[in-house]
Amino acid sequence: MFDTAHLAQAIAWRHDLHRHPELAFEEVRTSAMIAGLLQDWGWNVHQGMATTGVVATLGDGSGPRLGLRADIDALPIHEATGLDYASTIAGKMHACGHDGHTAMLLLAAREIAKRGVRGGSLRLIFQPAEESEGGAKVMVDDGLFRQFPCDTVYGIHNWPGLAPGRLVARDDQMMAAFAVFDIEITGKGGHGAMPEQSDGVVAAAARIASGLQEVPARSLSPLDTGVMSVTQIHTGSAYNICPDSAVLRGTARWFAPAAGDVLETRLNQIATGIAASQACQARVDYQRRYPATINTATEAALARDVGAAMGLDVADAAPSMASEDFSFMLEQVPGAYIWLGAGRDGNNPGLHAATFDFNDAVLPVGAEFWVRLAERVL
Repeated sequence: MFDTAHLAQAIAWRHDLHRHPELAFEEVRTSAMIAGLLQDWGWNVHQGMATTGVVATLGDGSGPRLGLRADIDALPIHEATGLDYASTIAGKMHACGHDGHTAMLLLAAREIAKRGVRGGSLRLIFQPAEESEGGAKVMVDDGLFRQFPCDTVYGIHNWPGLAPGRLVARDDQMMAAFAVFDIEITGKGGHGAMPEQSDGVVAAAARIASGLQEVPARSLSPLDTGVMSVTQIHTGSAYNICPDSAVLRGTARWFAPAAGDVLETRLNQIATGIAASQACQARVDYQRRYPATINTATEAALARDVGAAMGLDVADAAPSMASEDFSFMLEQVPGAYIWLGAGRDGNNPGLHAATFDFNDAVLPVGAEFWVRLAERVL
């Protein structure tokens, strides 16, 4: 579908984006590059939604209105790939493949512009701040679907846990909802040789961490899915000092809204109850970030049909307990979130690893999928 020169240029865009990663709502260079290319190809381009988002439209305004989304932000990770196109910015890298998602949609955009769009409207949504900052929600709140109505919307994520040639678009559950929490424990500190003169801050932190890990198993039905992970404990300053404070941080994930309510309730009960048992106080800050990513069956089936027509393996796979802010778009518009197999032979770093790099071999596969999907819908 793509000639050698165009594919080589798309890979060059990807490598350029990889060299110049930008974090949430800072994607100024990235969005300028995207907008410039789209304008050159004849797309009607709108910049500045959610600060650095780009929305491009092609079509006559009649018939179906299709949205295709790519995320554009990087992560606060120091790259350790050693690639000749590695990040030039210390502490920032494209460790999730958003550089590849952007290049895929750009390659498709050039091909679609050459073919033209008739009998409908195609919206390309280049979204900032997917990584924990909810850029999709900001775009929706800024009027994305009011200014650029869509009847359906689709997103793709490269998936190194799947072999190239695999495509997964599940009916219903794709990725979990998630929340983050901070638990601050405070009490009286003292000398390590006289613990009876201080409160049990460290004991409370340890028991809360242990208790939270048990919540999904003890408080949810075995038929419900939930995860509670304590990922940080910060306390203490010396061998012989009982500290007067500790902080625990972590994440909770679920699919069913009722399960999310149970996790939040039990976290508060366990934190405050165990802290009190050690003569301490617990302050809980629990923030629900993203809802579950739920595909609509009709749109998921269409994605599988398009993938199968390309010769891809579209067999089902289990949902992921990771999370994705594309869920906010799916709450507004029917659509599907798609995993595109991107694994490598041998060493195959996972998403968010300091050694991760998007697999360029799947770039034309994703771009061809976008072109074929647009042709099927429009």
